[in-house]
Amino acid sequence: MSPTYSRSFTRRSFIGTAASTAFAFTILPGRVWGANDRLRIAGIGVGGKGSGDIDQAGKHGDVVAVCDCDDNSLQAKLKKFPSAKGYHDFRALFDEMAGKVDAVTVSTADHNHALAAALAITHGMHVYVQKPMTHDVWEARWLRELARKHGVATQMGNQGTAEDGLRAGVEAIRAGAIGTVREVHVWTNRPVWPQSPGITARPPGLPPIPAHVHWEEFIGTAPYRPYHSAYHPFNWRGWWDFGTGALGDMGCHTANLPFMALELDHPTTIRAESERPNPETYPSWATVHYQFAARGARPAVKFTWYEGKLPSGEKNLPPKELFHGEKPADSGSLMVGDKGVMYSPSDYGGEWKLLPGDRFAGFQAPAPTLARNGKGDQGMKDEWVAAIRGGPKAFSNFDYAGLLTETILLGNVAIRAGTELTWDGPKFRFTQGRAAAKYLRREYRKGWRL
Repeated sequence: MSPTYSRSFTRRSFIGTAASTAFAFTILPGRVWGANDRLRIAGIGVGGKGSGDIDQAGKHGDVVAVCDCDDNSLQAKLKKFPSAKGYHDFRALFDEMAGKVDAVTVSTADHNHALAAALAITHGMHVYVQKPMTHDVWEARWLRELARKHGVATQMGNQGTAEDGLRAGVEAIRAGAIGTVREVHVWTNRPVWPQSPGITARPPGLPPIPAHVHWEEFIGTAPYRPYHSAYHPFNWRGWWDFGTGALGDMGCHTANLPFMALELDHPTTIRAESERPNPETYPSWATVHYQFAARGARPAVKFTWYEGKLPSGEKNLPPKELFHGEKPADSGSLMVGDKGVMYSPSDYGGEWKLLPGDRFAGFQAPAPTLARNGKGDQGMKDEWVAAIRGGPKAFSNFDYAGLLTETILLGNVAIRAGTELTWDGPKFRFTQGRAAAKYLRREYRKGWRL
């Protein structure tokens, strides 16, 4: 059972549709930042990827608080940032550090991203959240609208967005380098952690919770279950309650280039083929088909995602002929136009080539129209901090990242639903397959609700 936990601020329940963000108050960051003013920064989830996130953000100010459910990760950061306060529970951090923190990085397990980010935003703090932005589709819409309401600077951590190569690829597609694009294919080398078919049920036994693990804080918003090393510190990604599977883990990376280049918005239909889902872990393979409607002068687009190995044992990949003789990379994307193909053989979209090669031997890149960054993961934090200080919005701000995350996570809904879904994005509802609405949003555990 989770403990009773009180907040020091007023709150009320959401009203109306799933996308509603009715709050009892609004805090707008009113500070004007001078060139020499130092940000006060907190990190929530500071092990693994979160370790790099807080280190990189910390180059722009003073790290005043760090939080992690694992003492091994927490103590390592307190050693690096000895003046910071340490927490196991991010709720306590926000209660005690309100007014003392300007910006927060969130790099917890996926299921706790949204609540930690929402608390930061409602306290007027700027927020950087690791991909995927959220665990649930509804949460992505919630954070997108919440950030708009409170006027904070946001960024999602899909670091390919900062690569100059990705931005040049976006420019090339928009300039018509491969003609009109009506077809996109994206694939991944994930899963690389235990899930179905090897694991389809909770592990037996009740091993003791290690002294360095604060299990209540790891569980957070999820339904409570006993501790097991099958979940923490890394293998949570393959469990429905904690992770978002291969699609959620990598889609916001590998689909980023085509999603941005083609200015995709809400899919209209989503259909998935996969191993029969089990209640606990993600399937061993899946192919997800999205259909996007025409957007202004841009035509409709068929978008297909591939993950895992097929029952035949073969890697799940796009049709061979689309590669024009190129060897498929472990992960990558293809945009198919009526004049050729853009092939990106990477997770992040920073590298790409036009196929067939002989057709594009004299290709000249269009004049740049997008700002360049070129600093990868550090560049994502640099861009976010520049936005905090009054510069342009970061490229993967929540307006963009929220829509990308919604789209990606709708694929997981389709996997669970087992039927074609027709989606009304603006109204946040299914018009076909309405029973799948139960997968759009989970109920947070008592004590972990905003």
